[in-house]
Amino acid sequence: MKRTGLLISILILYIIYNSNLFAQEFFLTSKSKKAKKYFTSAMDYYVARDNQNCLAELGKALKADPYFIEAWMLTGDVNSDLKDFDKALEAYNKAIELDPDFFPRNFYNIGKIEFAMGLYNEAKEHYEKYLTYPKPNVNLLDKINRELKSCDFAIEAMKHPVDFEPEGMSDSINTPDGEYSPSLTVDEQTLIYTKLSPRNEYTIGKNPFEEDLYISKRVDGTWLKGRKMGPPMNTHGNEGAQCIAPDGKFMVFTGCNRDDGYGSCDLYISYRENNSWTVPVNMGPVVNSGQWDSQPSISPDGRVIYFSSARDGSKGNMDIWYTTRGNDGQWGTPVNIGDSINTVYPEMSPFIHPDNQTLFFASSGFTGMGGLDIYYSKRKENGGWSKPVNLGYPINTYKDEAYMIVNARGDLAYFASDKPGGKGKLDIYTFKLADNLRPKPVTYMKGIVFDKKTGKKLDARFELIDLASSQTIITSNSDAVTGEFLVCLPTDKDYALNVSKDGYLFYSENFSLIVEKDRLDPFLKDIPLQPIEAGETVILKNIFFDFDKAEPKPESQAELNKLVNLLIKNPQMKIEIGGHTDNKGTAEYNQQLSESRSKAVYDFLVAQNIDKKRLSYKGYGMTKPIATNDTEEGRALNRRTEFKVM
Repeated sequence: MKRTGLLISILILYIIYNSNLFAQEFFLTSKSKKAKKYFTSAMDYYVARDNQNCLAELGKALKADPYFIEAWMLTGDVNSDLKDFDKALEAYNKAIELDPDFFPRNFYNIGKIEFAMGLYNEAKEHYEKYLTYPKPNVNLLDKINRELKSCDFAIEAMKHPVDFEPEGMSDSINTPDGEYSPSLTVDEQTLIYTKLSPRNEYTIGKNPFEEDLYISKRVDGTWLKGRKMGPPMNTHGNEGAQCIAPDGKFMVFTGCNRDDGYGSCDLYISYRENNSWTVPVNMGPVVNSGQWDSQPSISPDGRVIYFSSARDGSKGNMDIWYTTRGNDGQWGTPVNIGDSINTVYPEMSPFIHPDNQTLFFASSGFTGMGGLDIYYSKRKENGGWSKPVNLGYPINTYKDEAYMIVNARGDLAYFASDKPGGKGKLDIYTFKLADNLRPKPVTYMKGIVFDKKTGKKLDARFELIDLASSQTIITSNSDAVTGEFLVCLPTDKDYALNVSKDGYLFYSENFSLIVEKDRLDPFLKDIPLQPIEAGETVILKNIFFDFDKAEPKPESQAELNKLVNLLIKNPQMKIEIGGHTDNKGTAEYNQQLSESRSKAVYDFLVAQNIDKKRLSYKGYGMTKPIATNDTEEGRALNRRTEFKVM
């Protein structure tokens, strides 16, 4: 048990007294020898950390002398250690009532407890009273000033509460056991959480409870009964504090005190392959330290894992760090997220939203309601992080708040709480997030990849490309058994999606989420991949031209590169580039424009060292529409560039 250090002066007096250097009467206010005897006995128990016997002796001392100030002070100290704040306040107030100037620090002691109880006005009054005395303890000034700011913040926050109406999840998730640490896929159809249950005869260790990973699927809007994930994810030890990647392809969780561990708790990783999970492996000494590493959160592109760590180099006893996966697939040396987020106080439970711009986390290092509060920070253009913003009251209170996640749409938060009225020790709750606290909404594309001719489900590679920069921002794979895929689509950008597999023609799609920036409906689409065969045609949906121009726009670069790669991988393949227009304008004009555009693509391929003998081009004008020319949507489909395998 950690001593609060509230009665250092008494302890010093106690030590001097027991050294027989001075007479007992010089130090203690009581004139009762019996009271002093009981107090001395209480101090022996206090030093030995025997709180119950200490309180018993103090009770006898105060019965012998109800005006014994030091006995009241020590009673307050012990009850403060025991978190029995009501009794602690009663004792300290009694000491002040007897003599407010005897030990001015009693005002600080009371203020500290009142702040911990959320009594902000009272705490502020007692802190300020303590500061009126000469020579306040310089070691306390920083804490007092921090908590005075927090008192002002909390008082104002309680005058302007944010919308907060938590609702417990159904009985299929919450039980009399403890459920916490939720994580979601981007489509909100898979929920993985940690459950604390009584241990059984197979549980390793002496702890009476065991943590396991549980999973639930949402079907027709209803969460199915959560079930143990089972081997290889769950063992006879503890597994928890997990995060599943937004596309559901891999998961990272925390395992503690394992034979293959490097510290007290380590990060472990498992991949979703062939419709099942691989055996989890320790992420290794590059990622894990000799200390505590836990509470991972995976970025939407799957390339960065944020986590909390007590490793060397942290500003406080827990900081937020991140590791990045390189092009070789290896996770790099963790980097401290920096001074914008981390303080000399604990930072923990990071959650990076699927928008990849908003980080939620818990901290006791910023002005707030007391204890751990939940904050959010936005990524800046230079890659740094903005000043954290407190989510406000009553999301945050004088108690500890942490472990919050937010769905891809940005409107619904999930968290765990032991609030009254729940099913068990900890339950998972949801609540609507206030508009001013919401991250950017994120949608997704979901479906199945299959062989166009045989219908066989395929393992194909997905690349989501930012058209403006031609940078690949997300990569993923469909499942080899089910063909299922899930791709996160952050808003406010235009994207090219490329789906490819060796032996097949690639598939491309584009999403203009700048135009549809408020779109939350998912893109549900099954993708047939065509085996490479003569006569097959692919529409190049991400090659763009300005009006009346034949030069491909810069946004076309990614698609053109995919075509180059396809031809390099298949050196025997010959293709014809075809240009097509809608029916606006004359036939002669459209024929000339379509041929100029197809030649521009041809010229690009030649410039990339593709043999001319493998290439040809042709303009078809408006002669081969694939949609009606009576609507703008149809005409847009007819204006296209494609290639045909010759």
